[in-house]
Amino acid sequence: MSPSQQLLRYGAIVCAILASIQPAYADLISDLTGKGGFTVLTPSSPGYNNASTAFNLRFTFQPAAVTYPTTPQHISTILSLTTKYNHQAVARSGGHSYIANGLGGKDGVVVVDMSNFNSVTVDSSTNVASIGVGNRLGDVALALNQHGRALPHGTCPYVGVGGHSGHGGYGFTSRKWGLTLDTIQSIDVVLANGTIVNGASSSKYSDLFWALRGSSSSFGVVTTIHTNTFAAPPSATIFEYHWDLSPSDAAAATSAFQSYVLSPNLPQEMGAEIVLGAGSSKGRVSFGLTGGWYAPADQYNSVLQPYLKHLPTPQSAQVTNGTYIQSVELLGGLGRLNTTGIPDGHDTFYAKSLMTPESAPMSNKSLNAFYTYLANQGFGANTNWFVEIELYGGTNSAINNVPLDATAFARRSSMFTIQFYTSAPGGVPPFPSQGFTLLDDMVDSIVNNNPKGWDYGAYTNYIDDKLANWQNLYYASHYPRLRNLKDKYDPHDTFNFPLAIQE
Repeated sequence: MSPSQQLLRYGAIVCAILASIQPAYADLISDLTGKGGFTVLTPSSPGYNNASTAFNLRFTFQPAAVTYPTTPQHISTILSLTTKYNHQAVARSGGHSYIANGLGGKDGVVVVDMSNFNSVTVDSSTNVASIGVGNRLGDVALALNQHGRALPHGTCPYVGVGGHSGHGGYGFTSRKWGLTLDTIQSIDVVLANGTIVNGASSSKYSDLFWALRGSSSSFGVVTTIHTNTFAAPPSATIFEYHWDLSPSDAAAATSAFQSYVLSPNLPQEMGAEIVLGAGSSKGRVSFGLTGGWYAPADQYNSVLQPYLKHLPTPQSAQVTNGTYIQSVELLGGLGRLNTTGIPDGHDTFYAKSLMTPESAPMSNKSLNAFYTYLANQGFGANTNWFVEIELYGGTNSAINNVPLDATAFARRSSMFTIQFYTSAPGGVPPFPSQGFTLLDDMVDSIVNNNPKGWDYGAYTNYIDDKLANWQNLYYASHYPRLRNLKDKYDPHDTFNFPLAIQE
């Protein structure tokens, strides 16, 4: 067959496929819009462009429809129809997926937007909070604070609690209270075939409950999480220190931090991260220490000084004591926690993560290689970047005290989760290709200079669409079980998106 004949044959095949798909798509949209009771936006609808814009502007996808259910029965209808027409669907709570999985991570997916599921109630007898997954973290914190309660969660007020709690959920109180997913007592969820499951727990749909705490978006559309809450501390101390260091001094400061967090007397109430950026000049690194102390303020200095004594006098230091909710607002960086009616922002970025094993802290060789790279190649980068070395482990960490197999979250022996993040200039497209290399080389400078077989991982909430071996890095020994459960609860692969659990 000649090249021209091959081309004609290929074109005929494509046309036949499109001819078979288009009626099914039209029927799906007709059925969705004909059911009534919930809003459906299609590419021809006013408001569709805004509804289908990703938080990360590196991605542009065109969903088949964006739906706005208000009840679990609406979601059941939507998923029953996507299953009927062999179409794929995805849940979106806050929409902050780093790779736009809240839009399906590709064209043609039906988005189930959960923003109408925004109630927060607290049972006064049990202190269990029922939280709709359409809530943002800032609004959850405000609602719980009205009852004197709190949860461990991240600092960004606009992050949706659905995805956050479904795959992890780290914050500065996590060493004391665990990850957000660790607080969940039961979950209301709608399965791919439309089945509504109320109260999946350790005694009801226990295997599903296990999978939903670590990989929820691959298994269903969660509507409400029922979480244990904690008494808001009487006070909180937020600290921020900053230095401009040479690579060797920054490496020594990080090595000292690794030793500090393994000291036998480190209280659970200490949460912290090292924040890195470009230094004042080539050959220097911006080195910060940020965190929270959630115990009496008069104990703060004696707890942190054993670490600070290893560093020179900081260029700047700010220590702020106040109420717990004031500390949440301060860490949020916006001057407010309320997100209702206030549009979210956007960025154009790439991110990676690295979870380092507590049993084998980063070697001095790797730290020196890493900081030398930041001080030189990082200084000359054509993108804006930062690195956060978040403290997960250390003595008495509530994160690591949870048994490995209790949930689908697979990294219960980590010292740090490191987030590597770089944005296009001005935060707008296009994203420079050098940004990918910048972060890849940052990670490699650490991994390649630790012993062979170093048991590191990665964090799904900092999801990386270019990550090789992601099944092991994200889910480790839990991936085979997750695959089996995917076959059971989503046999038609309705929830299929980049880096979803594969059936």
